[in-house]
Amino acid sequence: MITSIFSKSKPINFLIVFVITALAFLSVKLKYVQEAVTTVFIIQQVGVFMVLYFSVLLLNFIVTKNELTLKSNLEIILFSLFVLLLPESLISSKVILANFFVLFALRRLISLRTKKNIKSKLFDAAFCITLASFFYFWSILFLVLIPFVLLFHSSNNIKHWLVPFLGIAIVLLLAVSASILFNNTFLGFFTSNIKISLNFNSYNSLQFLVALTLLFSFGFWSVFYYLKNLRKKVRTIRPAFKTIFTALLLAFILFVIAPSKNGSELLFLFTPLTIIITNYIEIIKEKWFKEVFFSILLVVPFILLMLHFFAKS
Repeated sequence: MITSIFSKSKPINFLIVFVITALAFLSVKLKYVQEAVTTVFIIQQVGVFMVLYFSVLLLNFIVTKNELTLKSNLEIILFSLFVLLLPESLISSKVILANFFVLFALRRLISLRTKKNIKSKLFDAAFCITLASFFYFWSILFLVLIPFVLLFHSSNNIKHWLVPFLGIAIVLLLAVSASILFNNTFLGFFTSNIKISLNFNSYNSLQFLVALTLLFSFGFWSVFYYLKNLRKKVRTIRPAFKTIFTALLLAFILFVIAPSKNGSELLFLFTPLTIIITNYIEIIKEKWFKEVFFSILLVVPFILLMLHFFAKS
């Protein structure tokens, strides 16, 4: 019954997503923000939140346009629940912006299945991912997605393989020019971010342990069935599903090597994970199991939020 409420595309679902996302955003800002609350600060935060919510709308557009789910709103509901489950994923405004550009690149790459404007789509994808790396360096890993997508589409056109380098080069050229003009250095803003850490001690808290256990256990279970049913997909949209899975792997690598593990790096996981889990929920035949599966994902984020609130009070 619960899944049926969200399984149909309704305007009310977007309002629910807005409220849940706003709740997660406010909770993390109230917890971590220490600077003075000024008019400029409020305008900045409203702008960042709008980018976050527009990312949700972009996710819905990608899924609906490319038939990645059965025309439901489950994927955006899950996305909002994931950010409520791990509100720390919204700590960094720069990560939210980087995720938005990666999401836009993902949209362009998935739309390659139409075989139209291939060069401009590849250019846009490389341009956006490189731009995202200036907000969060390790989002540059998603550039690896481009050659994989070309392989998924069996592209032998050498121009298609060269165009992404043009997109990367233009962003770097603009960045170097700006760096020389304002900082009198070449890409000085990159040097402080090129770090790797395998220290996971920051996740040693009840909230992180419960949230990550839920996220990865449900995610791995759904991935198994996602890959199992991949061959059943129509040949023309199969590359899109492979692209989502590859994006998940890259986001997981980013999560593992992230230099500062404060939770913000998990935001990159949410988009591919929501699509994969939504696909699994849609193929569950046992109604009781489907309800239990989704109910856990629905209830746990609110329980953790309440526990945090009472612990603080």
